[in-house]
Amino acid sequence: MFYLVCYDIVNDRRRTKVSNFLQGYGLRVQKSVFECVLSTDQYKTMQKRLLKIIKHQEDQIRFYPMSPRHRQLVNILGIQPDIQVDDVAFIV
Repeated sequence: MFYLVCYDIVNDRRRTKVSNFLQGYGLRVQKSVFECVLSTDQYKTMQKRLLKIIKHQEDQIRFYPMSPRHRQLVNILGIQPDIQVDDVAFIV
């Protein structure tokens, strides 16, 4: 499944940890937004590990599942990443 993962982390150190962690799972498309293709197990593992990093009272991470149909409707204004995440070709 393709997910758009967005975060708002208050603390610089925790934000860096979350960012570094997510780079292992997907492509950064904005400063606090990643596109990730995850199996069910990867999705569950990612959530468990992120819950250990963030502070629940201060931070937030959102996972938006996107169907292939809706991904085709995404409109990007401005610069675009050189690489696109593809369900078939993305390797984690």
